[in-house]
Amino acid sequence: MPAEAPYEQLRDRLLAEMRAGSRPAGARLPTVRALADELGLAPGTVARAYKELEALGAIETRGRAGSFVAWSADAGERRVQELAAALVTTARDLDVPPERVRAILDDALSNPST
Repeated sequence: MPAEAPYEQLRDRLLAEMRAGSRPAGARLPTVRALADELGLAPGTVARAYKELEALGAIETRGRAGSFVAWSADAGERRVQELAAALVTTARDLDVPPERVRAILDDALSNPST
């Protein structure tokens, strides 16, 4: 099994820090360049991790003001609820029966690699 890419490792580390509270909601993140220098990574690696965290809703970038932690337990759960609602809408649009959606979701939850 291939090792996780550096940006994935950084993304996961930052998410873990957010969940643990060492990077609380509203905390300013280091600039891409500063974090890259601190960790000995390429700036593109840090930028990609930040981009993925932003897509997850875990951080928000406010232009020149920088990037800030947006994740909290409430925000994380709210995002999952939004995705669940989108899943229900898509399943209805495609006429996928609820019991099949539940089976697909159960499979995804029991299979962390998916």
